[in-house]
Amino acid sequence: MTQLDLDKLKATLVTRAPGPFHFHEIYGQGWETLYIDDKVKLGHAFLNAVRAGKLPGVVDTGTKKGGGRLYLWKPRGI
Repeated sequence: MTQLDLDKLKATLVTRAPGPFHFHEIYGQGWETLYIDDKVKLGHAFLNAVRAGKLPGVVDTGTKKGGGRLYLWKPRGI
């Protein structure tokens, strides 16, 4: 299984405008080629990282929309 690369995700987030997003939008290249079970495992690992505070500025909205869990990117100072 592919591992969650928190450094890569953080680098992607800082280039994004604040607002809602789905995990696959920041995962990057290769998401569509992953097996469904890997997508689920990576999504769960991302949720756990968000809840553990490992991605400052990312908030779990607790809702699902458009086929997946919706997160909110709120960089510090905004």
